[in-house]
This record gives sequence, structure tokens and C-alpha cells, in this order.
Amino acid sequence: MEKNIGNLDKALRVIIGIALLSLLFILEGDARWWGLIGIVPILTVVMGWCPAYTLLGVSTCKTKQT
Repeated sequence: MEKNIGNLDKALRVIIGIALLSLLFILEGDARWWGLIGIVPILTVVMGWCPAYTLLGVSTCKTKQT
């Protein structure tokens, strides 16, 4: 798996992931479990790879000059 997530993209994904996870504490009832979706962007940051980007042929990483 080649990394395809850049630094700005990582920061945004962490912010979005934390915001979604906070729904676990803000919402009540069964709707609160939608906050678990926040795990997905955080996992993509940890791995440095996004499967959706691979399917679309997108990369936000800076390319290495050879």
C-alpha cells in the first residue's frame, strides 16, 4: 500500500474523525452510534492510505523528485 494522504489531508481527517466521535457523547439514543463512523478517517490517517483515493486515482501526498 503506497501512501496517498498528505499532511493537510491528515489534519482534516483527524479533525473530522474527532468531531464525529464526539457525537457519541452529544447525541442520545440510537443516533449516537453514528459517531463511530469517526473511526474510519482516523484509521486512514494512521495507515496513511485511503482506499477510496486508490479507486479514484487520487493522491494528496507530495511526489518525490528523482
